[in-house]
Amino acid sequence: MLMDEKSRTSIDRAKEAALRVLLHNARGPFQGLPRTAGWGYPEPYTRDLMISALGMLATGNQELADALRRTLVALAANQTPRGHIPSLAHDPADRGASDSTPLFLFGLALYRKSANQPEFLDEAAQKALKWMQYQSPDDTVMVSQLPTSDWRDEQWVLGYGLYVNTLVYAYLVLYGEHQSAGLLRDLVNRLEIRGEVKNPHEHEGLVVPSKPYYALYSYKLFHSDRFDLLGNSLAILTGIAEPCRARNLVAWIEAECDAMRGRGELAVDLPPCLFPFILPEHADWHPRYQRYNRPGDYHNGGVWPFVSGFYVAACVAAGQMELAGRKLLALTELVKPWHENEAEWGFNEWIKAQTGQPSGRDWQTWSAAMYLYAVACVERECTLFFDEIRDVPSGLLVPQMK
Repeated sequence: MLMDEKSRTSIDRAKEAALRVLLHNARGPFQGLPRTAGWGYPEPYTRDLMISALGMLATGNQELADALRRTLVALAANQTPRGHIPSLAHDPADRGASDSTPLFLFGLALYRKSANQPEFLDEAAQKALKWMQYQSPDDTVMVSQLPTSDWRDEQWVLGYGLYVNTLVYAYLVLYGEHQSAGLLRDLVNRLEIRGEVKNPHEHEGLVVPSKPYYALYSYKLFHSDRFDLLGNSLAILTGIAEPCRARNLVAWIEAECDAMRGRGELAVDLPPCLFPFILPEHADWHPRYQRYNRPGDYHNGGVWPFVSGFYVAACVAAGQMELAGRKLLALTELVKPWHENEAEWGFNEWIKAQTGQPSGRDWQTWSAAMYLYAVACVERECTLFFDEIRDVPSGLLVPQMK
């Protein structure tokens, strides 16, 4: 993509800073495993580090690849007998996350391809695949979750969540489970079940009537039509969203964000992680949100740099290269402000939507990693690793109901 010299210089400086953050965080105080953030979060959180695998491997830096390998080995060593992956790489007792196991499978698949070691940690992979089979309540392939069990520890996602199931689709394709992947793709692309009575033979989908995006979650009589940026970005990147839907989805996001900026709900040129915001008068508001998850904050519509990295990549996947370049420049500005420790580049955890002010921990591993991944996608005009997932021949994705 063509950029002026000032923009190119700013991106290059941000890339250098992001690499410094990742190298700084590559060894932490817990068994030498990577830190989740430069000052706060010294622990090796599974989800953060597995998501960061995209950026770590995109750099081609051997020290970062080694850090990822150490993390994968630790996760395999601390895997439960039934195959569940803990939320902390060094602590087998920290369990219960709905996304730690699918993210392990995803991160492991990426490392295997990058290192050309297709059998690396195969026993752990097979156990994890088996564990995930048992997370499907109706024994098909779509998995369910409990509230606050994925990356949003202050957000209710009940039943069949979009984000976790896009991860499941991704690893199913990467591990060659094409029929199961095809079934999951078809299930996600069904309409939500609505109304007071549910036909027992109908399966919930995540398609929202008259909208191009997928629902946050759906389960039996319950659903949420709030927009989940990470889940929908992954739906585009993996190819769950067909190209036409992907283009319409990106256009819808941009139009909605323009409207939010007009109402004073959004101060930056990148989408919030969730919208519309959950307000105290809404049925899905929880009293705890008043302190920990206020409108425009944290998981209730905060702007997360790592999620923005996925959105930039999704724009590339949707063929919107000019837009992807503009959003990359917006992300370059977003990762500058610091909150905890004075630094030229903050790579903060999350930003308050209405003010654009950083509000979380600085030097986040996944913020730096996903910035580098977004840059790589724009510069190369492709989406590393995800291109392969989207390019699987449709004939291989013919589902067979169990």
